[in-house]
Amino acid sequence: MQTDIEISQRSAIKNIKEIAKKLNIDESDLECYGHYKAKISSSVWKNIEKNHFGKLILVTSINPTPAGEGKTTTSIGLSDALSLLGHKTCVALREPSLGPCFGSKGTATGGGYSQVIPMEDINLHFTGDIHAITCAHNLLAALIDNHVFRGNQLNFDLKKIVWRRVLDMNDRALRHTVIGMGGITDGVVRESGFDISVSSEIMALICLAHDLKDLREKLDKIILGYTSEDKPITCKMLEATGSVLTLLKDVIKPNLVQTIGGTPALIHGGPFANIAHGCNSLIATKHALKLADYVVTEAGFGSDLGAEKFLDIKCPLLGKYPDVVVIVATIRALKMHGYVTKDKLNEENLQALSDGFANLGKHIQNIQRYNLPVTVALNIFDSDTKNEINFLKERCESMGVRVELSKVWAQGGEGAVQLAETVIKLANSKHDSFHPLYNATDTLDMKIEKIAGTIYGANGVVYSAKSKDFLQKYRSCCYPVCIAKTEKSLSDDKSLLGCPKNFRVTINDMKLMAGAGMIVAYAGNIMTMPGLPRIPRATQINVTNDGVIVGLN
Repeated sequence: MQTDIEISQRSAIKNIKEIAKKLNIDESDLECYGHYKAKISSSVWKNIEKNHFGKLILVTSINPTPAGEGKTTTSIGLSDALSLLGHKTCVALREPSLGPCFGSKGTATGGGYSQVIPMEDINLHFTGDIHAITCAHNLLAALIDNHVFRGNQLNFDLKKIVWRRVLDMNDRALRHTVIGMGGITDGVVRESGFDISVSSEIMALICLAHDLKDLREKLDKIILGYTSEDKPITCKMLEATGSVLTLLKDVIKPNLVQTIGGTPALIHGGPFANIAHGCNSLIATKHALKLADYVVTEAGFGSDLGAEKFLDIKCPLLGKYPDVVVIVATIRALKMHGYVTKDKLNEENLQALSDGFANLGKHIQNIQRYNLPVTVALNIFDSDTKNEINFLKERCESMGVRVELSKVWAQGGEGAVQLAETVIKLANSKHDSFHPLYNATDTLDMKIEKIAGTIYGANGVVYSAKSKDFLQKYRSCCYPVCIAKTEKSLSDDKSLLGCPKNFRVTINDMKLMAGAGMIVAYAGNIMTMPGLPRIPRATQINVTNDGVIVGLN
């Protein structure tokens, strides 16, 4: 069987100028990076038909398992199916991080015949966006430490500097560090650490900015640390906004590539959903909605993380909510949520499927709670039996939700034509107006408890002493909440599969991201710098003497 990278490398790829024409983008509005990828010039927005707004399709999933779900693969295959049906379509996705690519999760460009290409470029350095964000973030860190070393006129309290450094690689050894060691000219000694680049506030605000002007205003507001009197010190106060913005002036432009099926793909921004807001850029989504009739986008992990943040953080800024939501599931993954071990997944097990269905059922309820039309895309494996498929269909239909079989890994867009037809029908149907989860005027603890209680199914929230202090200070803040927690469970305990009951969510820490315009609440034992597994995927990746990359999957 061919691997994803082999399929990608053997697929016909068109010049990016041909792909741009499908969205009526002139080649003069492209900033090309070779023949197959380009950034879209800011001049395109000025010429877009302002009254046009395509249908927005959000793809989410059940909680991920080692059995695999295929959310990105389904998003790409669905977009190709819509194109096959004659619709002007664009898929809008996030940029992959090098951390998972060389760690345990692997690449993030889809799979089989449902991929965005050139997959090697997209998964590795692409157009340099994440590198530029890393540099911009670390420039700020260097300016802070230089300011402190040169006299500390802004009066940074060394214990209250909140701006750590970042690296786009999994490296647990850098989670906690001591910097400034050495001689008198080597800086001021203090504790610090590293986070992964995609958790950077700069990544978050790049993805929530409307344009360059808005980006500048957001950068101004970034809080770098506090004085001993707890007064915030911002990027603007450090006079750093201009230089940081200079490093980001091209990053803000969306990246255009293509699917194997030739559908235009905007891949821009890459925040994780378990530790950040998990959505591709606002700018890319806005462009796609103006340039295409149907836009397929995905939000990281399940409805408890990516979709909730998409709906409660991104959509109010976008000014539009999804016309339909697709929840991706597999029978194998649902059996794992029924506590079947991976070696037994090929065996028919209706009881385990019934137990595991509780996870899918909860995700369906979550989307229905927002008053959004929803369908389930069942990613098919050879081991799935007719009894299992029929059982799942009946359970979903009892909740008023249709199940469509998806075979996009093996067949590309042709494997999702029925799914596309259902999506079109739902997207154009009349339905109740969107129902937000919380109001901006709700107190901070009310927002957290509505997310935990309604979306996760928790019985309550426990706050650490540190979080209680934060709550007391920012209880009336109008910013939305971004909860960082494990993606593997609806709870904050990754071992609790299915639909856990009688649990409480523990908030151990909180952070005000004033630049991005949100408050991040850290639940359970979530890490903002992942570590590598026992056998990293990096050990499988190589390049031949002819320059061909192998093992990248």
